[in-house]
Amino acid sequence: MTLAAPQFTSDADLLGAMLAMGARAREASRLLSNAGPVRRTRALELMSEAILAASETILQANALDMTAGRSKGLAPSMLDRLELTPARIRAMAEGVKTVAALPDPIGTVLESWKRPNGLEISRVRGPIGVIGIIYESRPNVTADAGSLCVRSGNAVILRGGSESAHSSMAIAGALRSGLRQADLPEDAVQLVETTDRAAVGHLLSGLNGALDVVVPRGGKSLVARVQAEARVPVIGHLEGLCHTYVHSGADLDMAIAIILNAKLRRTGVCSSTETLLIDARVAPTYLPKIAGALIEAGCELRGDGRARSLCPMKAATEDDWRTEHLGPILSVAVVDDLDGAMAHIATYGSQHTDCIITRDNRAAERFLAEVDSAVVLHNASTQFSDGAEFGMGAEIGIATGRIHARGPIGAEQLTVFKYVVRGDGQVRPL
Repeated sequence: MTLAAPQFTSDADLLGAMLAMGARAREASRLLSNAGPVRRTRALELMSEAILAASETILQANALDMTAGRSKGLAPSMLDRLELTPARIRAMAEGVKTVAALPDPIGTVLESWKRPNGLEISRVRGPIGVIGIIYESRPNVTADAGSLCVRSGNAVILRGGSESAHSSMAIAGALRSGLRQADLPEDAVQLVETTDRAAVGHLLSGLNGALDVVVPRGGKSLVARVQAEARVPVIGHLEGLCHTYVHSGADLDMAIAIILNAKLRRTGVCSSTETLLIDARVAPTYLPKIAGALIEAGCELRGDGRARSLCPMKAATEDDWRTEHLGPILSVAVVDDLDGAMAHIATYGSQHTDCIITRDNRAAERFLAEVDSAVVLHNASTQFSDGAEFGMGAEIGIATGRIHARGPIGAEQLTVFKYVVRGDGQVRPL
């Protein structure tokens, strides 16, 4: 099986193709946003069915990407993100079906009021327009992003990583098939099929005003490039330097279960815990047992001096506190108290996801209020920081910024609002 990406003989040809994609997306966004919730829902249901129908094609495409990835020496965590199995394809299709079942956000009245002069004013939710999404090796993002954009009435231009090029093309083909079957414009979901890196630059330029916002989903270098070069607004998703803090009031068995899951359930996801913080008052008794469970499960520990004095592990460097390991490696620090834990998170965290384990509700509420991260948890694994787990069906990233959206980016986060004003002949006085 081969899926041939288009080749361009000059940058001018590539630019022309990208501008044409933008123009088609703009027209498709208009038609999609006006299609109504019933037709958008039906399109999503058909997109889900199309993914299942194309399972064999998608698996064959993914096999090409996996073979190429192994030959390039991709890290195990990257190969895990890249790999598709029949179960993962079924989960992908089910995710699209779940998005179809979500309330359609378009036209929702967020607030309404009446002015003394009789004007009736409403704040109404609507689509952003055309969204560009740039991502790396996870081909399932193609389905997540495509479905969320259709649910929110937006057209989307997708640019996946070269590692997942064949897989993403096969998945995008299925999504477009579902849109065609629903008699909606297939250009509401478009994939930049060329692996030419210049295509990213053209996308970030805004495509002559066709693109309204760009969402990067990937590593630190990708996000940095997008934020530096984009000529349109960016919904940022930085690396997941996630922390789990074992407070002095923690239950030991609960702490062990949560930490094993938070670190090792899937080490290559952005919500995996990268640093374990443990209160000095319980560290002598708790840390050896927690460390033993982690080591037995195959996790390498890198600790500060106080942690290493309690159980054997490698010495942590300054870089370890700032590294998203994305593998079975966990940094460990002993902190004096809640203030020490929050200070460590403020210094080294990426404001993604952080957790406290404790039976002390007062300490938990203070942690939840004062830790400035997109997602904060009490007595739950950081790996719950996921759009599907939040009831959003899926998400296209965990936004760590403060503009427009924060945390998992689902359908509602891909909307804006406008004001609808109804009058009866009112004019402003001179």
